[in-house]
Amino acid sequence: MAHPVRPDSYIEINNFYTLTVYEKGAEVVRMIRELIGSEAFRRGSDLYFARHDGQAVTTEDFVRAMEEASGRDLAQFRRWYTQAGTPMLAVRGEYDAARRVYRLTVAQSCPATPGQPRKEPFHVPLRMGLVGAAGDLPLRLAGDDSAPTERVLELTQSEHSFEFLDVAEAPIPSLLRQFSAPVKLRFDYSRDELAALMQRDSDGVARWDAGQGLAVQVLEEQIAARRAGATKPLDPRLAAAMRVLLADTGSDAAMIAQMMALPGEAYLAELAETVEPLAIHHARMDARRALAAELRHELLACYERNLHDSPYRVEAEDVARRSLKNACLAYLLLLDDAQCRELARSQYYAQDNMTDVLAALTAIVNSDSAAGREAARELLADFHTRWRDEALAMNLWFQVQALRPGAGTLADVKRLREHADFDVRNPNKVRALLGAFVHSNPGAFHRADHAAYRFLGEQVAAIDAMNPQVASRLLTPLTRWRRYEPVYAEGMRAALKQLLDRPGLSRDSFEVVSKSLA
Repeated sequence: MAHPVRPDSYIEINNFYTLTVYEKGAEVVRMIRELIGSEAFRRGSDLYFARHDGQAVTTEDFVRAMEEASGRDLAQFRRWYTQAGTPMLAVRGEYDAARRVYRLTVAQSCPATPGQPRKEPFHVPLRMGLVGAAGDLPLRLAGDDSAPTERVLELTQSEHSFEFLDVAEAPIPSLLRQFSAPVKLRFDYSRDELAALMQRDSDGVARWDAGQGLAVQVLEEQIAARRAGATKPLDPRLAAAMRVLLADTGSDAAMIAQMMALPGEAYLAELAETVEPLAIHHARMDARRALAAELRHELLACYERNLHDSPYRVEAEDVARRSLKNACLAYLLLLDDAQCRELARSQYYAQDNMTDVLAALTAIVNSDSAAGREAARELLADFHTRWRDEALAMNLWFQVQALRPGAGTLADVKRLREHADFDVRNPNKVRALLGAFVHSNPGAFHRADHAAYRFLGEQVAAIDAMNPQVASRLLTPLTRWRRYEPVYAEGMRAALKQLLDRPGLSRDSFEVVSKSLA
């Protein structure tokens, strides 16, 4: 199902209201701003609206307006609209201490996708810096007397080399700052370098990405041990980096909250050559529990520091504070700890705002202990009593239960599928329960007995006659069957094959199923 931002052909257009079209399409627009600058981008936007207001227009019209406003030739950039797949930037760096020169070499590639076996180089803006012991270093290129601490390098060929002069120390490259392009990045960072970037990088996106990179290295080690039937102690550098974050009161609290979240199971699966979803799930959960136990004191202190008794406000500072407080709570509830459970219950019953209510409810529902399960039953019943007449709140109620980790969640989803407040004809209810379970709970959805695959096939068959668009979207987890271990792949493929043989399947679902099995 891989396709460009602007698909050339389709069987059913509804199948192309996708993350590629919307999320990647938005990033492509943002790359234009990176390349031509904010002022020229604004002039291009004004020209585009003045010229085309009220018309049906194309991406070509938009890019042409940007070219005219900036004087830049974006012919090669248009490949972002026509070539499918995610480019990979393979980067390496070499420091010559004698010459005080740092060379950065960047090679780009893009894998083959259906109908496009060979890709031409993209035009990629790479925003970057070099980080030393005290922070950002000047970036002076040969033939350029300026020395800013951040540059946007333009990549147009398969490989480029850039030499930075007068570099006083061996630096750590800070790459893809502000997420300047929707690409994958490969650089051979050590764990110590990633931990240093987490602490010293001036760019929030790069700090977050360094934290994710460190966590990925640690978690992949844990996953490999799980797959081998062994256990391995968690690398103490991850806990040490988290401890620094929890003590950081000078940075944006919302950014700290994001940095505390470990990479998700779906992302870890994307990085694996062959996916073993339960090994990923258990390794990640073990790591979160280990961090919670190691950092209990710091998590409690950070939680209490971000408590606030002032009236609820939708202000950036307050939103950030709630995000960090609730990130701490999610970790603390992984411990079988009466004090932490009471914090969550108190936050829930305060009923100050739905953000805090839902965070407390989710933390308790996800806790894995007898006392936690009892508290979850209490709070879920209370939430239902309070909010049963509010459709949006009830969608959250279904979703929280569908996302609970553990093999027992499938039984819960089947039970909730028959609940009086669930309506299979309501797309939002379907997304809240079935969509959340199959898309966002891989540890519970993927089972060696294939029970959840069969359940999904049954649900898609029933929904397809009423709402083909919703039905086809539910199939996405099964379409990746080739990347999974055989014990899972066989069941996923069988569920798709059974749907393909079903008479009267909609064009929406038929396109997804047939292309997945081709």
